[in-house]
Amino acid sequence: MNHPASAQLQRPPEERAVVHPEVDRAFIGRLVREFYGRVRRDARLGPIFAAEIAGSWEPHLEKMTDFWCSVILKDGSYSGRPVPAHTKLEQVREADFDVWLGHFRASAEEFCPEGVAETFIDRAERIAKSLRLAMFFRLERASGAER
Repeated sequence: MNHPASAQLQRPPEERAVVHPEVDRAFIGRLVREFYGRVRRDARLGPIFAAEIAGSWEPHLEKMTDFWCSVILKDGSYSGRPVPAHTKLEQVREADFDVWLGHFRASAEEFCPEGVAETFIDRAERIAKSLRLAMFFRLERASGAER
């Protein structure tokens, strides 16, 4: 029996898990490591990340693998809170997101199987948009609003 309410509970196509024989946790871990290798070598982003990640990068890379597994595979492996983690980074400028996205796009286009890079990139763009809004968009109080 087809229930109209059940149709509303389905995720839109862009939010469904990616099902591809090559896309699993190991693949995502390799992609994350390639991407963060590019970030670490970047003249602008590298120092920002180095200042925040003291010691071994492996815990951060595993956390980011969990994050991307949750985003791509919808496996629930990530339970962190990315917005508070990013809003505390005072040295980050809004333009840094374009650099971050450039490295992410290049990594995804180079390493993803055909037809999969677009999903990774689309979701990265939406994540960047959300973080940009959280970090840089502030409503100014109308003058005289406080009385």
